[in-house]
Amino acid sequence: MPDTCSAALLLVDVLNDLDFPGAKPLIQAAPRLARNIAALKRRCRDAKIPAIYVNDNRNRWRSDFCAVVNHCLGADLPGRSLVEPLIPAADDYIVLKPKHSAFFATPLETLLLHLHIQRTIILVGLTTDACILTTACEIHIRDINLYVPSDCVAASSNKQHKTALDLMKKSFRAHTAASRQLNLKRILSNGK
Repeated sequence: MPDTCSAALLLVDVLNDLDFPGAKPLIQAAPRLARNIAALKRRCRDAKIPAIYVNDNRNRWRSDFCAVVNHCLGADLPGRSLVEPLIPAADDYIVLKPKHSAFFATPLETLLLHLHIQRTIILVGLTTDACILTTACEIHIRDINLYVPSDCVAASSNKQHKTALDLMKKSFRAHTAASRQLNLKRILSNGK
């Protein structure tokens, strides 16, 4: 992957055990969501768009990303079907976060500056109405073009998913078309 790019694929909380109350709809959506995100990630890799994983640290505060991945791959955990197709490649970037926003108390902004990613972020992951929405707001505040492919994010209910996507589209000027509709070449050439 190049050391600089005008765009990035930001994968939020996709390395997730889905072992929490109310996760049943996410568990059911996990295989489809993983396929869609993995396909988009392959397209981004082919276009030389770097992938940045931003993931909860699971309240362990040890900054050990390998431990997060290993935990989520546990045979008895419902998130395994989400995690297996999305394991980071050796040249992907990794950021652990303590709260909902991918920016709050993380080095993400410094990493984006280092990579010269100032034009476009493609935001995918969990959950549409919490971590994705909060991160989308932070991206919008930074005047970065925002894509949130509707088939690459999920929430605990269809209503929450749709409401959050509508809010991002209206308030943050997010492009929310399905991932297969993204023209990565055009995004790289002019940011939109």
